[in-house]
Amino acid sequence: MAKALGHTITDIKPSLVPLECYEKEECKKLQGLSLKNVKVKLVDKEKNKVIYEDFGEMLLTHFGVSGPIILSSSAHLVRYPKIEEKYQKKEILLKIDFKPALTVEKLDERIRRDFEGYKNKEFKNSLDKLLPQKLIPIIIQRSGIPAQKKVNEITKEERKKLEEVLKNFEMTIKGTRPIEEAIITSGGINIKEINPKTMESKLVKNLYFAGEIIDVDSYTGGFNLQIAYATGYTAGM
Repeated sequence: MAKALGHTITDIKPSLVPLECYEKEECKKLQGLSLKNVKVKLVDKEKNKVIYEDFGEMLLTHFGVSGPIILSSSAHLVRYPKIEEKYQKKEILLKIDFKPALTVEKLDERIRRDFEGYKNKEFKNSLDKLLPQKLIPIIIQRSGIPAQKKVNEITKEERKKLEEVLKNFEMTIKGTRPIEEAIITSGGINIKEINPKTMESKLVKNLYFAGEIIDVDSYTGGFNLQIAYATGYTAGM
């Protein structure tokens, strides 16, 4: 309707939305795993550029990743140049640090301490104190250390590889979930065509806009509700 009245509509895209990953089999195994106090980075592999980084809670799902820090990251991806093309080329990486509170040296100390208590056990039974149960088989697989290997036989190089996996767990982003699953949309009526003091259209007298129909969006945490209330109140007055 706004378009028919002459307004410019910027592309409508999903924002604050879960992300799909190419690692489908791993995702299915990790489905339902909720992680607290992790650090994530979204990286453009081709440019070696960090698009977004955050610390907090995330959730692993059958299709990929979700949760507060992932939803916020999607608000950056939606604006990133040539993003669809980069998804197809597998150039957008999600890097997860499962132990951000520990430096590599401190993590090494922690693992050696754990290994000391499990030295006669197999590797697959030595990570219970360090990681959630669901994550252990995937970490073992990625570390390249045989699951049946005795803990006291694990070399320094193998331990370093394990630490690398824990501090830099990579997943490849395939794209966002459908717009129906997004909390908000990015895009809408161009703000240059709206009077910010009244929310009245600059093109059509007595036509007012409020909320998500306008091309404004922000992070999760009440900011989009604030946009809705503020523009609604202004238009109403």
